[in-house]
Amino acid sequence: MPSDQKTIVDEISLSDLYDDPYPIYRRLRTEAPVAWVPVANRYLVTRYDDIVHLERHPEIFIANEHGSLMTRIMGHTLLRKDGAAHRRERAAAEAPMRPRTVNRHWMPLFQRNADDLIDEFAADGGGDLFRQFAGPLAARNLALVLGLRDASDVDMQRWSQAMMDGGGNYADDPVVWERADKAAAEIDEAVYAAVRHVREHPDESVISSMVHAADPLTVDEIRANVKVFVGGGLNEPRDSISVAIWAVLTHPEIRAAVEQDPARWRAVFEEAIRWVAPIGMYPREVAQPVELGGVTLEPGSRLGVCIGSANRDESVFERPDDFDINRPSKAHIAFGGGPHFCLGTWVARAQVAQVALPTLFRRLPDLRLSDTQEVRLGGWVFRGLLNLPTLWGV
Repeated sequence: MPSDQKTIVDEISLSDLYDDPYPIYRRLRTEAPVAWVPVANRYLVTRYDDIVHLERHPEIFIANEHGSLMTRIMGHTLLRKDGAAHRRERAAAEAPMRPRTVNRHWMPLFQRNADDLIDEFAADGGGDLFRQFAGPLAARNLALVLGLRDASDVDMQRWSQAMMDGGGNYADDPVVWERADKAAAEIDEAVYAAVRHVREHPDESVISSMVHAADPLTVDEIRANVKVFVGGGLNEPRDSISVAIWAVLTHPEIRAAVEQDPARWRAVFEEAIRWVAPIGMYPREVAQPVELGGVTLEPGSRLGVCIGSANRDESVFERPDDFDINRPSKAHIAFGGGPHFCLGTWVARAQVAQVALPTLFRRLPDLRLSDTQEVRLGGWVFRGLLNLPTLWGV
């Protein structure tokens, strides 16, 4: 329970957060920026400056949260470790995701995957680009980067959704746990096969990097970390691709700008993940007595770090609810910060801003939203489009 009863905000429901968290966040930023929300069983931290502060003090606000939903499903991943333990596992995994390797090795493969997928539906004249393009492309690219050689697009998407649903299962739904446990077991089998292969045939993949690191990870450590990569590493590019497509199709002036100057797709990507942060909330735990946002927190206090709120903080971003690639430059925090800054940042930027978006709009120049179906969004722990009905060529 909170130490300051005045911070309790008990009228918020999980369904309200899922449907549209932004009005809730706006009120919390003004009235209770560090608020105990019983339905989430944690304090929600909603202001940009408070979140930047806590990420700069990982010795106080630790990632190794007791009772973590993520740990329950995946095992003890690097995202729930601090200090030297976190640095060791991050170092083992990071080489394949450095900018030089991304540009040299992965970019041509990402381009091939994007073109192959568009070839499959270009003649259809319309479809759901969330289902036909954004999801499969993110899945196919991630399987390559990780080294899951036998995992299909369908497998990767099903596993990712199960990992995300389990990590956000604050309602303690037993069906969600069952689905997550099944996916976790299947990922374990795929990892075992990949580890056996790269021990004899090292390659550019993340699994190979972890196996052959200067301080190699154990199979159990690799299994846990692959699960967390399958979760966040798929939904973030998938959701940023689909949100960016939707935003461009509903903002003709932005479409004209990127068609005139394709280098501006990078600005579209960065604004898309600010506007709708794919990873909208992640947990931290307080390790020392501290004051944050005017609230005294005791050791053991559980926090929900609301990136989706911080990226719409009106004290930092002008007209924060608008999609605007020309806004004054301010650093969004969709990739987190501090020691846990997103390991896949450069992979995401490459596959979305340099490949997926320019390729799709170049190959489907008359792309437009469906005039009979509505776009739907959902989520708060993870948030993005649920569909993207579009037309082209008819």
